[in-house]
Formats: sequence, structure tokens, C-alpha cells
Amino acid sequence: MSSDADPAIEIRRATHDDYEAVADFTSDIWPERGGDYIPRIYHDWLEDEHRQGKKTFLAEVDGDAAGIVQGVMLSEDEAWFQGMRVAADHRRQGISSRLNEATFEWAREQGATVGRVMIFSWNADSLGAARSSGYEPITEFRFAHRGPDAAASGPSRVSNDPIAAWRYWTHSNARAHLTGLGLAPEESWAVRELTGDDFERLGEKTAVFAVERDDGLAGVGYRTRTVERPADETESGEPETWAEYGLGAWDDVDAARSLFAAVARDAAALEADATRIAIPETARFVTDAAATGAAIAEEPDIVLGIDLTTY
Repeated sequence: MSSDADPAIEIRRATHDDYEAVADFTSDIWPERGGDYIPRIYHDWLEDEHRQGKKTFLAEVDGDAAGIVQGVMLSEDEAWFQGMRVAADHRRQGISSRLNEATFEWAREQGATVGRVMIFSWNADSLGAARSSGYEPITEFRFAHRGPDAAASGPSRVSNDPIAAWRYWTHSNARAHLTGLGLAPEESWAVRELTGDDFERLGEKTAVFAVERDDGLAGVGYRTRTVERPADETESGEPETWAEYGLGAWDDVDAARSLFAAVARDAAALEADATRIAIPETARFVTDAAATGAAIAEEPDIVLGIDLTTY
């Protein structure tokens, strides 16, 4: 795809040597929300230069770092784009368009037919830029939080049967709202389409949950990972371990209570300090979660996607 952007813009692979330049132009982003996370994770975030399924692109203008974005392949045909940043002095110069084109073309070379991004709902500038770049809205979700509790209980039994969990997911309203997406086991803060094989693997490697009642299945969930959060990112001011659950869905409040109780027991067994559970952003799911006593994030996250078959 052609671009009307300034030809002085050069796009190349980002390297560890670019750290200071990237940290410099991202240091003033979102100061009211604790600052940008990229400088904190940059060296771990970058891919090995020989890895084919991940690539980080840097934009330069006259030799100065002006923007960055990363592309990751989450499945054979699903690409994930993250970390789009443009330096304040170089905004509205076509930087993001050139970075998008580079990641779109790279993803197509990897076999991707769809690309997705996740943007905080409060980030109006990024939402507008994504729509201008051709992305279309797909869905939104919100994190719920249930404290670890080894003694937590609910009104229904919860099994760890991956087949039952998958069966509920295939017929649930949550799947329709989330268009089949859940948090990706391979990449933090990313979503992709879930498969039956995913539930089998998660059942073996982490945990899956199926709420089972006498009249049938009533809920589903799975754990993606545990996350070590440094002291400067926690309310307690101490390092914390969070258990992350890539999906929580249910039929009604009682099923939600049972699912969250299973999550609380699982997190306690891991000796986690806190949890986060991705739930569909609908009035029913959010208020059901609140009715169980779970805490809910202040704002949802929005997922957008783009058809890459034209690139």
C-alpha cells in the first residue's frame, strides 16, 4: 500500500541499542497514569533477531527515533500489534501510518489474515488513530478482581474438565460478544481466537474451569499465567504475584459466584496476592461480577481488528 508520508521517514527493526532514544520519547507519555510501561520492559520486550513470529519496528526521521510498534503472530493467521508510540515532536507527520504499513506487510508475509490491537477506552487519541488506519471495532472486555481464598465456595460445583469448558464456551453469549476471543496464553495483554485444543492444553499446563449444575453447564474460565508485578506498580507498594485468568463467563449471578470461588481457590493454591479475570463488557456481566462482591476495573479495554488480506 502506498503512503503519502514524508519520505525522510525510515522504518527498521528496533534493537537494544535504541533503548535510550525510545525511553526518551516515551518518558512523557501518560504521566498521570504512572507513565509508559515500554521503558520498564524494553529489553525483555524485544524479540531475538532470529525469531520469525515477532518483530519490533522503529521509525526514524533524519536519524532520530520517532516511533515504535511491535507485531506478534499469535496463531497461524492471527497477528497482534502493540506498543504503538510516536514522539511528541513528530506527531501528525505520517509516522503511525508508516509503522502500520510495515507491520501489516510483515504480518501478511507470516501468513496473517487478520490483525488486532487492544486500546484502553480512555485513550481517545489512539482509538481515533486506529480507526483512521483502517481498524474496525470488534469487542470490549473488562477486568474483574477476586481475592485469593482457599476456603471460597459457591452454590454450584466447578470441574476442571476442558471438554465441558469448551462445550460451554461454544454455546455462550459471552463467546458471541467477544467474537470468540480470549486472552492469549502466548502473549501478555493480547487476545486471539480460542480453540478446543487451547482448552486441552490449558487444562494440562494451567487450569480450566467449568461450572456444572444438574440442569447443565453454566460457566467457564481458564488461567493464562501468573504475573510478577514490581513494587512501583502495586497499590501496596510491595512486589505482588497476580494470577491472570483469560476468560470468565457464566449464565447468572449464582454461576458467577461459583466460578469466582474456583478462581479464588486456584489463586490461593498458587500463593498469589491478587487476580484479574477478563470478562465481557456488557451490563449483565459487569453487574453480575459486582453482585458477587468482586471488584471491577474502572474502565474497559477495546479490541479492534483489520482485514490483512488486502495487503
